[in-house]
Amino acid sequence: MSKSKKLLLVFYGDDFTGSTDALEFMTRAGAKTILFMEPPTIEELARFDDLDAIGIAGMTRSLDKAEMSKTLHRDFLKIADLNPRHVHYKVCSTFDSSPEIGNIGVAIKEGFKRFGNKYTPILIAAPHLGRYMAFGNLFAQMGIGSSGEIFRIDQHPSMSKHPVTPANKSDLRDHLALQCDYNSGLINLLDLVLPIKDLQQKLNQISKEKNVVFFDGIYEEQMKILGELLENSVENEKSLFTVGSSGVGKALGDFWQQSGKFSERTEWQELKESNPILVLSGSVSPVTEAQINYAIKNGFAEVAIEPEFLEGEINDFIKKYSEKIIQQLKGGTSVILHTSIGSEDARLEKTKKITENLGWDNLQSRRKLPQRFGELLGRTARKVLFKKKVQRLVIAGGDTSSYTAKELGINAVEMIAPLYKGAPLCVALAKDSPVDKMEINLKGGQVGSNAYFVNLQKGKLEL
Repeated sequence: MSKSKKLLLVFYGDDFTGSTDALEFMTRAGAKTILFMEPPTIEELARFDDLDAIGIAGMTRSLDKAEMSKTLHRDFLKIADLNPRHVHYKVCSTFDSSPEIGNIGVAIKEGFKRFGNKYTPILIAAPHLGRYMAFGNLFAQMGIGSSGEIFRIDQHPSMSKHPVTPANKSDLRDHLALQCDYNSGLINLLDLVLPIKDLQQKLNQISKEKNVVFFDGIYEEQMKILGELLENSVENEKSLFTVGSSGVGKALGDFWQQSGKFSERTEWQELKESNPILVLSGSVSPVTEAQINYAIKNGFAEVAIEPEFLEGEINDFIKKYSEKIIQQLKGGTSVILHTSIGSEDARLEKTKKITENLGWDNLQSRRKLPQRFGELLGRTARKVLFKKKVQRLVIAGGDTSSYTAKELGINAVEMIAPLYKGAPLCVALAKDSPVDKMEINLKGGQVGSNAYFVNLQKGKLEL
């Protein structure tokens, strides 16, 4: 990276799959972007030419308040050393969080302490992903980029039943109020039809009275307006700290394109068939459930993780699962290693009984399970890939993804082709790991059609 070139944006994802979502929309906008697993130093960035933006794939969505505060205090300090124009704390477009786990109020507090802005913008709307904000209330399509029905978030069939951070309130101001005591303002849909000068004036007035300001948004064309508001909120060369979905990158990217800073990228690496592939799934989403079932019906093999590994010797389970996977892959069969098939899987009740026997309370279970499952997925895959290489690897499920990637030794990823909105195909940079230079796709639980895994194996885009 040129020493004189200032980073326009650093985004910090609260999980790995969500981080690649943000990576995609910055790369699509034409910004040269790399996603790292840890905040890089200025010297490490110097190895890359002409970066416009970088991301850091965190795991704060699965941490408790004390762990979040400690982690973000450390990582925001490193980001501040890079002095970017914008800092984006990237959260899920369904605002996954709770007072106990993944508390967004903690992130806002650390953002105020480190970057010293007068207010924190929150932009969750992402119409390109089927996520809409209207008068402070969040609505989400069933699936991302699908033709599924749109639900108010507290009535969403999947998100209202999320095992770690269930959505109980649709007004995000009420949801955030359970996590912190900041006063929330709102730029609503009616405000967005105002001339930009009047809209900016209204935002300035609200931000004098409120610590946090949410932004509505339901139409694609509103994103560049929101991007202009964010760009104009940068003060005195301070990094502007914003909380939001990949809608933040989309909004800034749309505005930067309009102002001539970037041109939309349209040329990508050709996607070819890759057989076999390996899928690592820690998702309980009904969307992923349908994808696993479809893949099995279309020739994929499955290896089901037994929750008993939580109280047994993990290496015995890794050995058993890896041997099964290697046998299938050597025979040319794609494999899905999964922790659950949907929210009604009998293993979930077994897991609950095991954690009770281990003496874990509800909070401990919500914090420890993503880590333990992610570690098992990653360690098993690493053992497999040292003995049987595949060209393409898929990691499904946001809560477990960061732990899985860490066990695989991934240092950074770069987007090489769009695959599905919110889940690009990337190349992994992983020194001394079998996944180095491997194609990798990370998808959240809500992403993709029923044929997602089959299409990815065939090299078929789902745009």
